[in-house]
Amino acid sequence: MLPKIFLPLILAFRPLFSQPVWSSASVLLVGAILGPGKRTVSAILRVMGLSEEQQFQRYHRVLNRAIWSSRDASQILLRQLVSLFITTGPLLLGLDDTIERRWGKRIAARGIYRDPVRSSHSHLVKTSGLRWLSLMLLVPIPWAKRTWALPFLTVLAPSKRYNHIHRHRHKRLTDWGRQMLRQVRRWLPHRAIYVVADSSFATFEFLSSLAQMSQPVHVITRLRLDTELWQPEPPRKPKQMGRPRIIGQRLPTLKAILENANTPWETVVLQDWYGKANYTLHITSSTAVWYKTGMPPIPIRWVLIRNPQGRCKPQALLCTDLEISSIKMMQWFRQRWQVEVTFEEVRAHLGVETQRQWSDQAILRTTPALLALFSIVTALAYQLQSTHPVACPTTAWYRKLNPSFADALAQVRRHLWQLQTFHTSVTDKDVVKVPKNLFNTWSELLCYAA
Repeated sequence: MLPKIFLPLILAFRPLFSQPVWSSASVLLVGAILGPGKRTVSAILRVMGLSEEQQFQRYHRVLNRAIWSSRDASQILLRQLVSLFITTGPLLLGLDDTIERRWGKRIAARGIYRDPVRSSHSHLVKTSGLRWLSLMLLVPIPWAKRTWALPFLTVLAPSKRYNHIHRHRHKRLTDWGRQMLRQVRRWLPHRAIYVVADSSFATFEFLSSLAQMSQPVHVITRLRLDTELWQPEPPRKPKQMGRPRIIGQRLPTLKAILENANTPWETVVLQDWYGKANYTLHITSSTAVWYKTGMPPIPIRWVLIRNPQGRCKPQALLCTDLEISSIKMMQWFRQRWQVEVTFEEVRAHLGVETQRQWSDQAILRTTPALLALFSIVTALAYQLQSTHPVACPTTAWYRKLNPSFADALAQVRRHLWQLQTFHTSVTDKDVVKVPKNLFNTWSELLCYAA
């Protein structure tokens, strides 16, 4: 049984499942929220008090055999998040990949990849695992006073070896990202969509495919300083013969503009730049055309950024929307870092990399479901704000300024546990009587906590 305040969000997923599958899926959902540590099916059943359930296999079948669509679930979740957090205005999305460290011969889609968490500029670490590409909605969270990245669509990008063995055409991350963003555009045809991504997606083919759509998805990403840029095509003269020109004259590279002493720089002070308040930067910006032979040219707005004290290397950003301001480009691109924060949070609090499914179907569903659980918990905590606001825990040695996802998860768990019947002692009002079944469940969880 769920609290009434949670029902509109949770029951939105009910049409995806048959009645028997839904009864098991709802147990897995609540158990994944309440359970600490590993998010295996057996751990979820234990936290739900179903350790003696004889038909435990039906809960496994929700992931490895039951018929339901993860893509349809992603569409429902996106619509729920948009209706809660961003009812009007443009939508800002974050796109990035992560490696789920998994081993085992029966995990067919795994590969050997660079580990972005453990690697550095001077030290390369490779790991065995699954590569996931996740699309997240970047929204401001009122109680946290910051932007969070809420995953809603995650796909598996199998290794090249896996595709070769199964005779599949290998798709790069940019191919997967293009398909995901085109799908979101079909789901939300009337909203302006911007996506921020790292330099892995700063490819001409990726940008061109999204810019040439009837309703384009605008991309904000990095731009190499040595990229060849051009002026737009000049106006055609009367009675001019020959094929129309596609581009105009060649423009100086951003590296040349950076080294030119006559380049006009604008001084801007950003209130929050990667955690630093009142951070001063020099910027210069303009529009240009990015062109590759045989492809339609892409009009872009670029902004060149440098630190006046030389504390960091100069960098450049591009956006396929020519009307966007330079400051907004920088502010939105900075929010891309929240995607990495979400990846860390789901590992720390939602058990990503602890699941133990081996079938291909279960693997395809479990990790996207755990990432989506981050968004569901955030939405549930948002619904509790009017009656049970998310608060920071305080201790004598540490005072937290703003709540984090751990606090939102604790608030949702607290509200779910309160569905059980509690009674105050007749003789002592400070003593609360806990039902025996619930007490035994808590005792088992605490005794076996890792």
